[in-house]
Amino acid sequence: TLAVATEEDHSTRGLLAAVEAAIKKPIFGCHMCGQCVLHSTGLTCPMNCPKTLRNGACGGVRANGHCEVKSEMRCVWLKAVKRSRRLPWSHEIHDIRRPVDNRLFGTSSWMNLVTGRDKSAPKRWDVPA
Repeated sequence: TLAVATEEDHSTRGLLAAVEAAIKKPIFGCHMCGQCVLHSTGLTCPMNCPKTLRNGACGGVRANGHCEVKSEMRCVWLKAVKRSRRLPWSHEIHDIRRPVDNRLFGTSSWMNLVTGRDKSAPKRWDVPA
C-alpha cells in the first residue's frame, strides 16, 4: 500500500542519514544540514562557523586568524580557503552557495542530491529584487 511504501521510504532515508552522519561527522565536523557543500569549501564544513556563513568569512576575522565570535577557534573560512588550494577543483571555493534550507536539517545530503531536493528553494527565495 501507499502507507507502507512511504514508511519504507522514510526508514531508508533515516538509515541513509544515520550512515552519512557516522561517516561525515567525525571526519568533517558535519552538521547534517542536508545541503552538503564540502566539495566546494575545501572539505571544510561551513556550518562549523558560529554564524553558519556559507559564502566566505564575515570580515570579523581577528588578526591571528581566529573567529570574532569564538576567539579560541580558527576561522572556518581561512581553513576552507587553505584546504581548497590542494584540491583539483579549487576554483569552486568562489562559487556562490544558496542559503541553507532549514527544512533539510538532519536529512541525508546524499539522498537530497540524488533527488534534487537540495536544489529546490522555498517559495519566494528566487524572487528578483
